[in-house]
Amino acid sequence: MRSAMMAMAAAVTLAGCEQAQLGVEDAWVRLPAVSGRPGAAYFTVKGGADATNLLAVSSPVALRTELHEMKHEGGMMTMAPIKDVPIAARATVAFQPGGKHVMLYDISPSVRAGTKVPLRIAFANGQTIELEAEVRAPGQEK
Repeated sequence: MRSAMMAMAAAVTLAGCEQAQLGVEDAWVRLPAVSGRPGAAYFTVKGGADATNLLAVSSPVALRTELHEMKHEGGMMTMAPIKDVPIAARATVAFQPGGKHVMLYDISPSVRAGTKVPLRIAFANGQTIELEAEVRAPGQEK
């Protein structure tokens, strides 16, 4: 009984020592409603053990990308480019419709809803994360 209690205590202690890993999940891209207009990429960043900044997102299916943020200012919604996004240690930062997102300019006409496209996300700590994002039709949320 005593050894079982010690084993449980050791497991709990070790679980608390796990290092948080910087990661990205739930990535998706919404195609533009009008051909030739930009699309948008969304995802969730999970902060690692140390704070960093998200610096850039790129994709071979878009000629240019920009980090953007929508805000309420003076009773109106505004959208503006942003330089980078701070990611606090162990924090979660959502890139979602109506908030932070990545504008994808000049998306390849071969990209279709229901497929996946690569995204490369670069951080100030030198880490990059490459993942596949589900492509959704204009207006499609999930």
